[in-house]
Amino acid sequence: MMFRALFMCASLFLAAASAVAQAPAAPAPPAASAAAAPKAWSSMSPEQQQLLHGYQDKWESLPPERQQALVKGSQKWLSMSSEQRSSAQQRFTEWRAMPPEQRQVLRQRWQQFKSMPPEQQQRVRESFNRFRQMPPERRTELRKQWRQMSPAQRRSVMERAPPRRNPR
Repeated sequence: MMFRALFMCASLFLAAASAVAQAPAAPAPPAASAAAAPKAWSSMSPEQQQLLHGYQDKWESLPPERQQALVKGSQKWLSMSSEQRSSAQQRFTEWRAMPPEQRQVLRQRWQQFKSMPPEQQQRVRESFNRFRQMPPERRTELRKQWRQMSPAQRRSVMERAPPRRNPR
């Protein structure tokens, strides 16, 4: 069955979208926080300074891990194509429209994904890609079936072996 793939893929897609959308503002993980050094405003490229101009007046008062996250996010943004930027902006708009509770659930799912072994992460990515390649009608059907399942049925599906390579 594709239920497992549907759940993991949909959750991870939204979580990934949220993580990318919030990456510039997200604090670094605790391990990285200890090693984060303050970043001088003048050490950034003019493009980064332009992108982060709203932070210039308060830059020196930001925690070093926040500065590092903003610098990293600005570098990533500047390396994106216009299509990637457009897609990221759309995901960010969707993220901002979500209720805080839903955002928290997605953050937790993202952390769960990041704590998986690399092989399992790869299987989830492959399942997600297969799900995205399905016709919209099939994806809608799978979502409907998932919503109709009890929590016990969902757990059972999640504990099964990975989905087959050639669904329907």
